[in-house]
Amino acid sequence: MGLYIVSQANSNWNVVEHTLTDQSLTAVVTSEGVLLAGTAKGIWRSSDNGRSWSEAKEGLAIRHVRWMAGSSDAPPFILVGTEPAGIFMSRDSGKTWHQNAEVVELRDKYGWFLPYSPEAGCVRGFAIAESGPHKGRVYAAVEVGGVLISDDGGQKWHLAEGSDGKPDLNREPGAMIHPDVHSISVHPSSSDIVTAATGGGLYRSIDGGMTWKCIYRCYIRAAWVDPQDVRHIIAGPADGVSRNGRIEETHDGGQGWQPAAKGMNGPWPRHMVERFYQHDINLFAILSNGELWTRPSGQTVWQRILAEVSGIRAMAASN
Repeated sequence: MGLYIVSQANSNWNVVEHTLTDQSLTAVVTSEGVLLAGTAKGIWRSSDNGRSWSEAKEGLAIRHVRWMAGSSDAPPFILVGTEPAGIFMSRDSGKTWHQNAEVVELRDKYGWFLPYSPEAGCVRGFAIAESGPHKGRVYAAVEVGGVLISDDGGQKWHLAEGSDGKPDLNREPGAMIHPDVHSISVHPSSSDIVTAATGGGLYRSIDGGMTWKCIYRCYIRAAWVDPQDVRHIIAGPADGVSRNGRIEETHDGGQGWQPAAKGMNGPWPRHMVERFYQHDINLFAILSNGELWTRPSGQTVWQRILAEVSGIRAMAASN
């Protein structure tokens, strides 16, 4: 366990250093030369590429971190999603944190929950719009609760119009999104094109979260949308929680799907894709069993990397 600093030479991936060895990481992010590692017991901060660490706990009222994201604004901000559901923001590279009160109020009002934990839901994904009529808008994925939006850089939050906040899993959402939201992304071409992976399917909105359409009915935690072609999606569906997990691909916005796990031994009876992550030309898939796979742009075959590292949960790149 801990954080691995990795380098790439040609097609080889090598572990440079294993650090923060006594922590089980849940998320990691870089910002202005600072490395932040989220765990189930707090956040750790390093300004020397992981050689030394200090706990970044000032203002962090909830210690269980589920996800972290950083903006490219000047100055940048960092967002943290927690369990129970909460959102914290930092504008000083993680030295101090401010909790958003609206998220707590919504969580308590609607009774957000988790099927596998006694805690009141969790925030497990963020997406920041790069262009369009709502450039800079931030979307957040809540399990089980729905989709949140911030139009002021993460300071204030409200429910998306197409998400009523009610954590009822036994209903047909219609034009709303399924409330069990696992991850979310916004397309670089427009702040209004949003894709969300949920317990009830892969959903897409083309109006900034006001209305939603299910484009793949399945259980899913992760999807990648091609930044050059909004119709091209690589998804990690399953038949249930970590049951018959696989990778599939569409080039027509979800009307037709094809298997896209060449090089892997799938479908997987007891695990699935947990996260997709893109860096430069490489698309990475983190599986729920802790394996890390990569597929370079323009290629169709996946390759497992860092097989000597177990329990991978998240990754971040620093240029």
